[in-house]
Amino acid sequence: MSGTRELRLPPHYDFAGTLGPLCQNRHDPAVRLSATELWWTARTPDGAATLHLVRTGDRLTATGYGPGAGWVTGQADAIAGLRDDVSGFAELAERHPVVRQAWRQRPGLRLTRTGRVFVHLVPTILAQKVTGLEAIRGYTKTVRHFGEAAPGPYPGLLLPPDPAAVAAAPYWVFHPFGVEAKRADALRRVAAEAARLEAAPDAGAATARLTALPGIGVWTAAEVTRLAFGDPDAVTVGDYHIPHHVVHALTGAPRAGSRDSSPGTVSPADALMLELLEPFRGQRARVCQLLLATTRGAPRFGPRLPVRSFAHY
Repeated sequence: MSGTRELRLPPHYDFAGTLGPLCQNRHDPAVRLSATELWWTARTPDGAATLHLVRTGDRLTATGYGPGAGWVTGQADAIAGLRDDVSGFAELAERHPVVRQAWRQRPGLRLTRTGRVFVHLVPTILAQKVTGLEAIRGYTKTVRHFGEAAPGPYPGLLLPPDPAAVAAAPYWVFHPFGVEAKRADALRRVAAEAARLEAAPDAGAATARLTALPGIGVWTAAEVTRLAFGDPDAVTVGDYHIPHHVVHALTGAPRAGSRDSSPGTVSPADALMLELLEPFRGQRARVCQLLLATTRGAPRFGPRLPVRSFAHY
C-alpha cells in the first residue's frame, strides 16, 4: 500500500538541517538522509510504514509505503517541520546579537514533529552517559537485532524495534551490543509502557509520563519530546557538551562551569545556560538548535573520554 502527497516549502527551507536529527548517522539502519531525500521508517498506529520525502525546488513530495502509508503521508508536513510556527521568532532573536545572526544565517531550520515516541527513545536511552561512538554502536546493533524489513523499495532498510519484543527480551540479549544493565533495563521499561507513552497528547504529558519511569530523566525527555512533538522549548539539561557550547556562543567564555550536581538539581553549567536562555523562554530549544548549527563549539580541555565496550565485561 502506498500514497503520495505534494507539499509547498517555505522560503529558505533547510531540508537536511531540519531532518538531520531523525538520522543517527549515515549508517542508521532505519533512516537514510541526503541533501534532498529522506527515507524514514516507523511503527504507526496503522502499522509499519516507510516515508519517502523528495525535495524538488520549493516542492516536497511525500510518499508512504506499508500499512501505515496513509498515516505517514498525513503526518508528512509535521515530520518535515512544516507545522513548526516560527512567526514572531525574528523579533525574539533580536534580544541577543549572536541569536539574531544565527537566525539570519539559518532561517529555514525547523523543528520536526514525528508524532511517535518510542522510535526516539531507543537511540536516546542508548546514548545515556556514554560516548557518541558507544551510543551509535549500541543503537545500530539493537536495531539490526530487533528490526524487520521496512516496507517500500529501499533495500536493506529496517523498521525500528517492536516495543513488545524489546520489553520481552532479557538483559543478556543487549550485553553483546555493548549495552550495560542500566540502559538495557531503562529501554525495556519504556518498551513495556510504549502504548501509554505514545498516547500522550502533548509534550508536557509525555514528559510527565517519561520522567515518572526509573532511568528516565529530563535529558532523555527533552531529547524525545523535541522530536516527537516539535517542542520549541524542550531545552536539553544534563548534556555533556550543549551547555558549554551555548555559553561559549553567547558569552565567549571557554567553559560553562562544572557539570557536577546532586540528584534533583542542575549543574552550575546547566544553570548558567538556562540563565542565558531565559529571555528566550518558549523558544529555548530553537535557540539551542540555531547556536549548535551556526557557532563553533567551546574549547575542549583534557583527554577524550575512553570508548568502552560493555560487551567485553
